[in-house]
Amino acid sequence: VQLVESGGGLVQPGGSLRLSCAASGFTFSNYAMSWYRQAPGKERELVATVTAAGGTTNYADSVKGRFTISRDNAKNTVYLQMNSLKPEDTAVYYCRTMRGFKVYWGQGAQVTVSS
Repeated sequence: VQLVESGGGLVQPGGSLRLSCAASGFTFSNYAMSWYRQAPGKERELVATVTAAGGTTNYADSVKGRFTISRDNAKNTVYLQMNSLKPEDTAVYYCRTMRGFKVYWGQGAQVTVSS
């Protein structure tokens, strides 16, 4: 299983970024996918989850209405569209999946929101 994030960077407050996570090594369309983030000095937290078929999504209260998780099962990719970014969104963002009891993480993508 391999998860590779891309799309991070530096953005001004109020701006937008789209993260991508390319998956390989498993049947992507069979598994829910999640985005987590970890800010400096803080614990890793769940940001958003999408079910295997993409029909149901869930979000942390802190990002509801600003972030959108989606997936393209034909491309084995999950996305996180981030709008109206705030400085407190600054973190390393990770995609995650589970197969049975085993958890798989990507290497992370740095998102920095600063003027």
